[in-house]
Amino acid sequence: MFATWPGRPHTLTSRAALVALRLAGWTPLLATPPGPRCVAAAAPHTSNADFWPGLFWTWATRSPVRYVAKDSLFRFPLGLFMRAVGGIPLDRRQARANFVDGVVEIIRQEPEIMLLVAPEGTRAHAPHWKTGFYYMALEAGVPIGVMVLDWGRKRIGVVGYVTPTGDVEADFARIRDLLGDTRGKKPQNQGPVMPRPKD
Repeated sequence: MFATWPGRPHTLTSRAALVALRLAGWTPLLATPPGPRCVAAAAPHTSNADFWPGLFWTWATRSPVRYVAKDSLFRFPLGLFMRAVGGIPLDRRQARANFVDGVVEIIRQEPEIMLLVAPEGTRAHAPHWKTGFYYMALEAGVPIGVMVLDWGRKRIGVVGYVTPTGDVEADFARIRDLLGDTRGKKPQNQGPVMPRPKD
């Protein structure tokens, strides 16, 4: 049986989700996390269709996946669904300094969390990745889980972790190595794994 998040044994739901993934041809991946909290960078995110294998992977591995969205999206009735699949509302106006600081505070408050981020910031082609996820992990003192959404080989999950050092270029090189030749559902929308240029 496939491994789950540490301390979270399989349940009927996780076993059913794992069977569903495998019947759909997917291979789930979960490198052993070095601690109870991380920021997960999921890539390449090129299609809305990424949501479904991602959701079943979350159920199959029992990973503590959460994601942050603006609080206006959590109004009834959509808010019920958003919370059910791990959504955390954030009022950016009340974040201490900016969005990154607000998310860092959330990470620090949770006993265990995999804060999921799509660093490309769009499903269309992007010339670089946004670096908010990187600074969230750096400031919170947690590793970055590199999560592949690989439609080429039907693999999904965390393949490894990168501890941010503050050397953005070097750390992005390690992220690129872990992603390898991962291919998105719409390869034409896939951009390079490069940090956003400094202004």
